[in-house]
Amino acid sequence: MPTASTDPGSAGAPAASRHDTAAVPPLDDTRARRLVWIGLTATLVIVAAVGLWKLRFGPGSAAGLPMYGEVPPFSLTERDGRTVTAASLTGEVWIADFIFTRCGGMCPGLTTTMAALVRRLQSSAPGIRAVTISVDPAHDDPEALRRYAERYDADPARWLFLTGEHDAIAHLVRDGFRLSIAELPPGEREQSPEPITHSNRFVLVDRHLQIRGYYYGTDPESVAQLETDAVRLVQAR
Repeated sequence: MPTASTDPGSAGAPAASRHDTAAVPPLDDTRARRLVWIGLTATLVIVAAVGLWKLRFGPGSAAGLPMYGEVPPFSLTERDGRTVTAASLTGEVWIADFIFTRCGGMCPGLTTTMAALVRRLQSSAPGIRAVTISVDPAHDDPEALRRYAERYDADPARWLFLTGEHDAIAHLVRDGFRLSIAELPPGEREQSPEPITHSNRFVLVDRHLQIRGYYYGTDPESVAQLETDAVRLVQAR
């Protein structure tokens, strides 16, 4: 008796079902690679964003304070004639402010506030410095700053008064500390109690020259917050 053929091409073989033989079309290699790269890029963006947030605001940042940028290199002259650079302040927590000695507006108030703040921080945050920078270097030479500092009993070991070249200071204020400064035109300058307009902010800087906070020197609540943040920053390691 003839046996059934096992040859798939023979006429006796059962017809194959369409569902049995249909293959899933392969995913295009280019499209697959594109999807992989999109996934990897999205993951990297998320990781970077989370890392930046933690660096600026998370518990991993010193004292939990944000970072607003780095103070750029500078070289200025202290009231005693010595040179003070950004590098020489590395490793210290300091508070910067901006005044000029012939100012008849807010500068005396800012300096009075800074003097009181320095006295309070002497016990709660030893080692912290105040750094006052003149925005009128053409008039405020080291001797003028020395006389001005004496009026506020400023301790040279804890409170620096700096002057320097006009363009260098303007660049430092605007591009380094990101604060405003402007001079009135010559015709108006002589008649104004404030021939130079400038910011009333105090700026908190950490041991790595990173700006950690801006505070209104004319606002008691803002100054109180500065004091709290300065203590936290000194205590953070």
